[in-house]
Amino acid sequence: MYAIVEIAGKQFKVEKGRYIYVNRLDAKEDASIEFDKVLLLDTEDKVSVGTPHIEGAKVEAKVLQHLKGDKVLVFKKKRRKGYQKLNGHRDYLTKIMIENIVY
Repeated sequence: MYAIVEIAGKQFKVEKGRYIYVNRLDAKEDASIEFDKVLLLDTEDKVSVGTPHIEGAKVEAKVLQHLKGDKVLVFKKKRRKGYQKLNGHRDYLTKIMIENIVY
């Protein structure tokens, strides 16, 4: 069984017992959180699609840790002009574990 859930403006495919990395959430570590914006729910026998969300369905998760992602380098260059610029950034992420999908 899996579900498509909207978390912090992005859509994720989640399954029970899986870990996912999402944009930084305002929750403490080891806290339980619920996501009620379930867009699609696939059980063994049927697929439910929300319009836009499925009423009564929610995903329960646990915040494991807050961390920073890998460094992303942005390099800009214009050839034969002597222009080079190198910037980089690291995204702030939250690692969560999906505990249950309720429907």
